[in-house]
Order: sequence, then C-alpha cells, then structure tokens
Amino acid sequence: MSSSSEIDECIARLVTTPICPAEDASKYAKELQKLADKYANIEQAKKESRFFRALADENRIRMLKLLMLREMCVCELKVALNMTQPTTSHHLGILENEGLIKKTKRGRWAYYSIANKKLLENLKKLGLLS
Repeated sequence: MSSSSEIDECIARLVTTPICPAEDASKYAKELQKLADKYANIEQAKKESRFFRALADENRIRMLKLLMLREMCVCELKVALNMTQPTTSHHLGILENEGLIKKTKRGRWAYYSIANKKLLENLKKLGLLS
C-alpha cells in the first residue's frame, strides 16, 4: 500500500497534466477513492478472488467437469481422478465453500453435484470451460 505522501505527490503531478479533469489534487483523490469504493470494492474483490482461485486448479476443474455429467460420491471422484481421499475432500471443500458444488449426505456417504448449473453453462459459453 502506498503512503499518504506518495499518493499526494502522484495526484499533484497528475493534476498538472492535461489528462486530469481536476484542479484540486485532494478533491480529485477523494473522487478517485469514492470511485474505487463504489466500483472496485475491496470486499467484493476478495470474494471474486476466492471464486477464481477455486477455479485455478486443474483437479478442481476436472471434478467440476465430472460433476456436470452426474452426481458423484467422494470415492467415485477419488478413483476417477486417481487421488487420495484427503486430497479429494480438500478440493471438494474448496469448491463447496465457493458455492460451485453442493453436498448431499445419504447415510455414511457424501454425494456431490453442481450447485449452479447456469453459472457453469455461462463459463462454457465464454470458453472458460469446455
């Protein structure tokens, strides 16, 4: 994070250029900060970052693709992807925490399915999933 004096210097230089629409540096800095709070909110950015991190692993992508075909239990995914049970559960937990999949318990068995099929269909349309 930049110090206050660094920001003040940057804004002061910026307002002396023809690209800046303001004459008062401190007023312009406040306008920029309000703009960031409204359209690039830090809490929303953190949430979105977690979502994209959940998708940033080839094992989790493969799990999603299998679950798009049908509901599966942990052991089916474990065997299909040649993973250990703890690793499989770890990845499933990440996907579940981000709302990409949902878990249904039936006795001792946990079954997983896609939580929001429309979301994954949209990712496919964008070419982000095949």
